[in-house]
Amino acid sequence: MLERFLENRGDRTQQAYTADLHEFARYVRADVAAAVAQLLAAGPAGGQRLVIDYCIDLRRRGRAASTIERRLSTLRALVRAAQDRGVVAWTLDVPRDEEIEAAVERQPVRESEHYLFPRHPGEIDRLDIQHYVLREMLRANHVAPVGDPARVLDVGCGTGQWGYEICAEHPSALVVGLDLVSGKPGQPARYRFVRGNVLDGLPFADGEFDFVHQRLLASGVPVVAWPALVAEVVRVTRPGGWVELVEGPFEIEGAGPAAQRLVVLARKLIESLGLDTTGAVYRALDEYLRMAGLVSVTRREAAVPVGRWGGRIGSLMVTDFRAGATRVCEVLQARGRLTDEEARVVIQDAQREWEDGRLVYSFGIAYARKPG
Repeated sequence: MLERFLENRGDRTQQAYTADLHEFARYVRADVAAAVAQLLAAGPAGGQRLVIDYCIDLRRRGRAASTIERRLSTLRALVRAAQDRGVVAWTLDVPRDEEIEAAVERQPVRESEHYLFPRHPGEIDRLDIQHYVLREMLRANHVAPVGDPARVLDVGCGTGQWGYEICAEHPSALVVGLDLVSGKPGQPARYRFVRGNVLDGLPFADGEFDFVHQRLLASGVPVVAWPALVAEVVRVTRPGGWVELVEGPFEIEGAGPAAQRLVVLARKLIESLGLDTTGAVYRALDEYLRMAGLVSVTRREAAVPVGRWGGRIGSLMVTDFRAGATRVCEVLQARGRLTDEEARVVIQDAQREWEDGRLVYSFGIAYARKPG
């Protein structure tokens, strides 16, 4: 069957078909003949599932959309040739984008063993507070001069609030949010959620987005993984498109003794997860973008007040700090490193220090353009 499929083809067509079939064989971990036999024997439903899974794998490995289309067209032609010869009685349909996206969401996603904060209903409020603070301080949802993007990606989208607001700002744009867990209900019509672990790569084709936004992932991405992650973000950005990264330092300068004790307690936990405890990621955001080959690299600082002296924003930051400290203390209690009473006292004392002090916490924002 395979020989007949390839015979009487022009040299270029035969070379392309052969390359496509070898790629498929690598995916199913068999030689070409066995891979073709597996596809034909799978039947219409099994064959369709196999091809969708193959397409997802191609996307995750960064194959261009045109390359993926050609690979799938070759498999469709192969099944059609088998049908013409009476080997099978079915045809193969090239999966639509919405079928592939639905399959991605159904696939099991490897949970991150590095994420600092445990899952908790209160995390929605904490993450939204961070969003509102940054939006108010920046007076915008981003600082990169992205113009009117057609496709936007939010890496580590959390509750999805940032992406929901981008949908309102750019009604014609398709906004995609990627995270381990879906966000809040009420997604806008032009918003799509994709489940994925950023440490496994981004399941999108090269150059698929005009603007890629990523923020506050230092609590889940090991220090050593940052250059590769930023390179992956750049890969899915189109030439001429923009990337924006936002992170904060590990601790706040001038914190009181209770807050400092929380930092000391958290540092060992954070180090055990491979995460940043020195502010290295926060300081290197612009350098990561340069290393990834971007141009027009710009860095800004957003100084945010912490405490009652800072008005509404300052009080929101205290709420955010308390929620984060509570989640971390829950992990420490579960590991036997802190008692319930010790946790209650240190959080209360730290909250008083945050509320009554005149502290400032600085977020780093770096953005850059991919060369055209």
